[in-house]
Amino acid sequence: MASPLLLTLLVTTLTTNTPPPQDFGAEAATRFAELALACVHREYPNKIAHVMAGDADVRPPRELTPAFYGCYDWHSAVHGHWLLVRLARTFPEAPFAARARKAVARSLTPANIEAEVRYLSAPGRVSFERPYGLAWLLQLATELREWDDPQAREWSATLKPLEARAAERIREWLPKLSRPIREGEHDQTGFAFGLILDWARQAEDRAMEQLLTSRVETFYGKDVRGPLAYEPSGQDFLSPCLGEADLMRRILPPARFATWLRGFLPEIPTDGSTSWLAPAVVTDPSDPKLAHLDGLNLSRAWMLEGIVSGLPPADKRLRSLRAVAKLHREAGLRAVTGAHYEGGHWLGSFAVYLVTGRGLRKP
Repeated sequence: MASPLLLTLLVTTLTTNTPPPQDFGAEAATRFAELALACVHREYPNKIAHVMAGDADVRPPRELTPAFYGCYDWHSAVHGHWLLVRLARTFPEAPFAARARKAVARSLTPANIEAEVRYLSAPGRVSFERPYGLAWLLQLATELREWDDPQAREWSATLKPLEARAAERIREWLPKLSRPIREGEHDQTGFAFGLILDWARQAEDRAMEQLLTSRVETFYGKDVRGPLAYEPSGQDFLSPCLGEADLMRRILPPARFATWLRGFLPEIPTDGSTSWLAPAVVTDPSDPKLAHLDGLNLSRAWMLEGIVSGLPPADKRLRSLRAVAKLHREAGLRAVTGAHYEGGHWLGSFAVYLVTGRGLRKP
């Protein structure tokens, strides 16, 4: 369990309609950095989603994807590196910063990225890590591009071929996707589109931004009465309904978003109550699928905070949204202990995304 001091550092009370004040300190940052440092180059156990074209493709993860082979799976390795970049950027003088830089430098070499591009581009891999892992790859690229640091600029340049290939894969896929993907795991489009849209705006990729905005409006713009009462499924780590709402606040002005949200989630109360959305409970944190629900509490918290940030300041639903976000924030952060690798290899990234307000920051 986290110490009382750590929870004091982590838990933010939402009091305004703007990004929450961040009292996330170096002590908590060190703990999350250690989780990523322990796994970004830990090859096993490993779960690979690997299409093989022949015997020659039977190779260990470190050879298949030499930049992102740790942390149990490719996407977790990607956002584990994002975590290290985010924290080294946010706490440049912290004791872990030098080790974080060393770990990122070990991974983001020209040879490693060239091999990653080659792997991603091979026949039979058109859907590899689409959209979740590719969205996190673009989020890593965004973090590096925003960081005013010589080494970060070098890494950004090194990553660029893989960034471009990932964006190309998304750009090719979006016009052919006929329906949104509404689920609580990796394939969900609501969450991934939010990350990709944030990247497109920061990268000033207007074509991607326009394509995404158009698809989002088509997929979600007329949705009403989202089935929030059916959530969560037993192994969700993303909320389909809240993920959609957190995406829509990125493309709608506050007044329009308030109206859309009223039709989509009419159950949000105006009295500050919290009974409408309770945090999920994990019955076995050593089970990799059941542990997903700890991540759900973290992602619900940042999605709720995102929804708050998109509403007009006088909206009467804000108190209830803030109160429920706080409950989920506290429940989620208590679970990031590192006691079980099943959660430890990825929950730190979700915690850092939440406590640093990554999704609330405008590029």
